[in-house]
Amino acid sequence: MHLTFDWNTTLRRVRQRTAFVPAGSGGASCRGEWKRFPYGDRVYRFGGDALAGNWARLHRGDCEPYPDAGGLAGLLDANPALATQVGDRAATAGLLQSAWRAYHAGDFAEAADQGQAAGVVGTVVAVRAALVHATYLEESETRRAAILREAVEACGALVELAPNWPNAWFVNGLALGRYCQHVPLVRTLAQGLGGKARDSLNRAVRLEPAHADAHVGLGIYGADVIDKVGAMVAALTYGVRREHVLAHFEAARTLHPQSPMVCVEYARALLRIGGGGDAARAHGLYADALACSPADAQERLDVEWARAELA
Repeated sequence: MHLTFDWNTTLRRVRQRTAFVPAGSGGASCRGEWKRFPYGDRVYRFGGDALAGNWARLHRGDCEPYPDAGGLAGLLDANPALATQVGDRAATAGLLQSAWRAYHAGDFAEAADQGQAAGVVGTVVAVRAALVHATYLEESETRRAAILREAVEACGALVELAPNWPNAWFVNGLALGRYCQHVPLVRTLAQGLGGKARDSLNRAVRLEPAHADAHVGLGIYGADVIDKVGAMVAALTYGVRREHVLAHFEAARTLHPQSPMVCVEYARALLRIGGGGDAARAHGLYADALACSPADAQERLDVEWARAELA
């Protein structure tokens, strides 16, 4: 089978199963216009103790501690400036758990709202929800760019308060990377956004070496650079080489072999950087993603993305 990657075509395929919500005038913050998760309302619900019981599998990729009293205390102890922004810790932990439940269920607007209600410590889950919505479900390029811009701004404030939180750096790098994919190359280079994304993701890996999702982000960054400027300029100017992209994705697969997201992003990267046999290898990775059992809504979206590509 001959494979070519087309971001917009694949997005349309993945979104065909959900009804279109008309655009409004409120911008990125009008989450009432965000699309609902299109593959069932009750599939990935983790009520009560189920969230804690499934946390290790749900967060194998990002190694986020469970946000109970102990997990929150450890995070705040490691980041004293962040601790000054948190009042009632028990209430904050409850809001964070509610936000993550909504995120894993595919209620991305609710997850973003609950994350914001938790204060700055809820930025990670709020931004993760916004990025999934923007990447997989948002139809409007204007609203997508606005969502990504808001995410970048929120993460910039977070990393100043939480320099020892791996996922603060991860969401910062992820938001910057997604934003770079939707702005002109000239702006990306002039503002150094790509380098900031890379540095944030590297910081996440240094703080948490088992962070599979950050390795994926670094692989995406490298593939984007090669795709935009070519392999020679990428190597000479940015120090990015094909073997670096492959190494990051292979590390992610080793750390999180059950992740359909790793397979899908690896396949997309291969199709952008080119090389002998990459189309066939990408086909195999999409098939691997389709064979994964999704643990939550985002993983289901990745599985459906792979299904659309193999169609």
